[in-house]
Amino acid sequence: LTANNPAPAPGFANTGYGPGNQVPYGQPQYAPGNFQGAPGAGPYGFQTQPMGPAGVAPPPVQNQPSGTIWMPIPPPPPNCPPGLEYLTQIDQILIHQQIELLEIFLGFESNNKYEIKNSLGQRVYFAAEDTDCCTRNCCGPARPFTIRIMDNLGHEVIRLQRPLRCSSCFFPCCLQEIEIQAPPGTPVGYVVQNWHPCLPKFTIQDEKRTDILKISGPCVVCSCCEDVNFEVKSLDEASNVGRISKQWSGFLKEAFTDTDNFGVSFPMDLDVKMKAVMIGACFLIDFMFFESIGDSHQRAGVWQ
Repeated sequence: LTANNPAPAPGFANTGYGPGNQVPYGQPQYAPGNFQGAPGAGPYGFQTQPMGPAGVAPPPVQNQPSGTIWMPIPPPPPNCPPGLEYLTQIDQILIHQQIELLEIFLGFESNNKYEIKNSLGQRVYFAAEDTDCCTRNCCGPARPFTIRIMDNLGHEVIRLQRPLRCSSCFFPCCLQEIEIQAPPGTPVGYVVQNWHPCLPKFTIQDEKRTDILKISGPCVVCSCCEDVNFEVKSLDEASNVGRISKQWSGFLKEAFTDTDNFGVSFPMDLDVKMKAVMIGACFLIDFMFFESIGDSHQRAGVWQ
């Protein structure tokens, strides 16, 4: 690879960025007045830094976590919910669940935490589950949850709320659903599971419960040495619009942890609210099929 053709982020091609804007995964891309980290850790364990004077880059952050580079803040377009302006300039994101040692050694389920990055490896958001201990360990992967998604200032910009529902095809009247709010308290869309005897199927809806897109997954949801793809399609399911992909993380990580890596791709010009709803769909799919607690195994399909 040459200096003009840097290494891409894992899972995605480093495309769609003009010369001079491409950087290798894990390398900083600083811009004057943008955020690069912070000297003070927030309640969810990530750090932010106030913006410097206009035209002047802030000083280097001495205690920024290694490899944590924030995506520069793009200018907000009109009628864009605050915090979603990041999504206007990307068509691919990576979601990395953080490894929790307590879960590995004790089998005790803790609140999940995630990094959400762009295809250059720059962090776009940080997500943290907010569920009480009893609910996590008694209800397992089917648990209701609230996931708070923060920007690089520590502001909660997206909230995901999943009620307690059934996910088996044997109970068609009480299937899975998740509400996406941006900003918190303002619904921008929903993801609802559709009944099917063997396939994971979902509908993406806007804030008025109007159907916008469809999601279809494989009959056997098993990440054995390969990625598991959930295709995002038009309403008539005649054309593919995007993809939610559970990425194979390697044998050891897959066998001994329930930490997952996902990739989400969508059209660059897709409504920014629907991009946020697709992120919510990714979290719902993760909990439904790839989350496990203790000795329980991950589900292989909707019939379980």
